[in-house]
Amino acid sequence: MAGQNNQQAPEQNISELLKVKRQKLADLQEAGKDPFVITKYDVTHHSADVKENFEEMEGQEVSLAGRMMFKRVMGKASFCNIQDFKGRIQAYVARDEIGEDSYKDFKKYDVGDILGIKGKVFKTKTGEISIHAEEVTLLSKSLQVLPEKYHGLTDTDTRYRQRYVDLIMNEEVKDTFVKRSQIISSIRRFLDSQNFMEVETPMIVSNAGGAAARPFETHFNALDEDLKLRISLELYLKRLIVGGMERVYEIGRVFRNEGTDARHNPEFTLMELYQAYTDYYGMMDLTENMFRHVAQEVCGTTLIPYAEEMIDLGKPFERITMVDAVKKYAGVDFNEIKTAEEAKALAKERHVEFEERHTKGDILNLFFEEFVEEHLIQPTFVMDHPIEISPLTKKKPENPDYVERFELFIYGREMCNAYSELNDPIDQRERFAAQEEAFAAGDEEANHTDEDFLNALSIGMPPTGGIGYGIDRLVMLLTNSPAIRDVLLFPTMKSLDNK
Repeated sequence: MAGQNNQQAPEQNISELLKVKRQKLADLQEAGKDPFVITKYDVTHHSADVKENFEEMEGQEVSLAGRMMFKRVMGKASFCNIQDFKGRIQAYVARDEIGEDSYKDFKKYDVGDILGIKGKVFKTKTGEISIHAEEVTLLSKSLQVLPEKYHGLTDTDTRYRQRYVDLIMNEEVKDTFVKRSQIISSIRRFLDSQNFMEVETPMIVSNAGGAAARPFETHFNALDEDLKLRISLELYLKRLIVGGMERVYEIGRVFRNEGTDARHNPEFTLMELYQAYTDYYGMMDLTENMFRHVAQEVCGTTLIPYAEEMIDLGKPFERITMVDAVKKYAGVDFNEIKTAEEAKALAKERHVEFEERHTKGDILNLFFEEFVEEHLIQPTFVMDHPIEISPLTKKKPENPDYVERFELFIYGREMCNAYSELNDPIDQRERFAAQEEAFAAGDEEANHTDEDFLNALSIGMPPTGGIGYGIDRLVMLLTNSPAIRDVLLFPTMKSLDNK
């Protein structure tokens, strides 16, 4: 009995194996059997279809195609495993069934080759559902060596750089990205049911506003003009609210010139929506309902395991102001602090780093980040942020130092950011001016004045609630993935030439 699988003896030289694969291809081509000239194969079923419906399909002829992941040659008959999009299935390949010449060819095929298997569904003596092959077709030749079987592909750097190999070797990775697609589809269905309209707005813009982030810059040769990649979807979507589109959303890529870590990638997927005639309380209700809907539809439950915690999306989400949250977890009441100087003195006392340009509101936010975020495990709406860090948000009428804004935190991570949108063009111009001053003082993430947006607000925007969701972080939560790179098919990586 001879056996072949992913495992290669340590002493085998990879370059020699690659030469053998190239020679096998050359031999096939010389014999007029070039696999790369095949352009079509009639696939009637996938592996899971056969396994799940065996009682009805036993004895039925089917055609499947996929990558050979294992082969065991036993004289006149052999077994192999074929992996397709839905899983793996065994094929029994006998010389007397497929013919002597075809069987000789099959014995030379390598793990990693793409095969078409046509035959009848049956169950082996050991009870394994299989295909009794009548025809085996080499559809594509693998000229590389897959990772060794028993250790698989575990190096994270290689997994992220060669996602195509990661998807082949690690079934749970494919499941994550299938679920990612389902999550986005579920969001769309939910919003469609709420009469939202999906739109598309520019990615290359002259003024990248709507968030506190540094943009990537480029040059448009045809116009001889410097432009930026968008950091947010906000300002164009609000223009559509001005134009009378009362409920709009967009799911799209945004780009922020920042570092990478477990929660950040410079290129990521954002979903923003805006609804006329509502406020941030309306956005809270919508968010709660949408998270429950997506979890139930995609995961089948609102009780979601994440790391060592069990996140309950079924219960009403907690609501707490930022001031009360800092008071609860840091023991500091910012209502008692009257000036920036007092806030800075307190920051020094509590070893919270700040910059001289920071105001009382900035330092409140720094206290929140330092002492509060890590405690917000279950879904929590943190409300009423300081005006200094919220340049596009309506003031609270009873306390204009704060605004009608919330962020949703789950497992200590910000999941979304929402406002009662500022629709006063005079106030908005003053906020932009304050942002320009912050930029001049060294804040590279400050917004810049957008005159066309101000013109749109001058035409008149109704009271509006708006919100932005980090799709990647939602996928992380619902797939129990520890890092954002685990839910991005091709995360940003440093070039190998630049290591």
